[in-house]
Amino acid sequence: MSDILFDERKAMLGEGPLWHPQRQQFFWFDILQKQLCSRVDGNPLSWQFDEYVSAAGWIDQTRLLIASASKLFTFDVETGQSVDVAPLEAEDKTTRSNDGRADPWGGFWIGTMGIKAEPQAGAIYRYYQGEVRLLFPEITISNAICFSPDKQFAYFVDTDVGIIQRQKLRADTGWPTGAAEDWLDLGSDGLRPDGAVIDAAGNMWNAQWGAGRVACYNPGGTLLQTVSVPGAQSTCPAFGGADRTDLYVTSAAVGLPDDAAAGQVFRIKNVAKGQAEHQVIL
Repeated sequence: MSDILFDERKAMLGEGPLWHPQRQQFFWFDILQKQLCSRVDGNPLSWQFDEYVSAAGWIDQTRLLIASASKLFTFDVETGQSVDVAPLEAEDKTTRSNDGRADPWGGFWIGTMGIKAEPQAGAIYRYYQGEVRLLFPEITISNAICFSPDKQFAYFVDTDVGIIQRQKLRADTGWPTGAAEDWLDLGSDGLRPDGAVIDAAGNMWNAQWGAGRVACYNPGGTLLQTVSVPGAQSTCPAFGGADRTDLYVTSAAVGLPDDAAAGQVFRIKNVAKGQAEHQVIL
């Protein structure tokens, strides 16, 4: 395991992996411990918040757009300064943010869910040009938000249902057009699709909760390969490294007190060529 171990800290719920292309730095979250985490020169870093934080996109050299239980806000990783951008289900104290990712137009998609995974308590939103707009309501566990490199499609899943959805997008603005369609049914195979990312070739890499793996599917939904990780509760992958060929995978320790690998972050080198994470435009 040591050859793929990137960070040995045990996140209760590791999520939101992000490779910052300008800083050449990897970030991720421990949602349940309300922390943003990173490493620089082999040294662990963390920032503590007063509410759940779960996903981010990069704005510039030092600032991230972070989603929390009640809002979107900018956070400067060098000064620690934060500035509120927009509320996110701020009046609902039973929900929090979950999976999210910047889109090719400079927008940011973010999912929410019940803190106790209450059925259909969450939703998926898009922040774009100063507006937070509801896209998909009544979602139990929002996950797998990612975008095809040709900008034609967004993908997402309700982990509780297990069917990854594909949504056609407008070429000019990136807003959804038409209804989302069932793209890949993993629930019928007993799998629980969690976070996902799409590589430069258009293949999806999906972390599968409880399976200890990330599975790669081509645009037609055919399984191409699987990558095993020691943490059984793999939560989300991200491509990073100087040439974006390393696959980083977060995991969760919640419910697995005796699993030494649970909650750690893993890095598998030379897996595939990833897309650069898109910049958030405020």
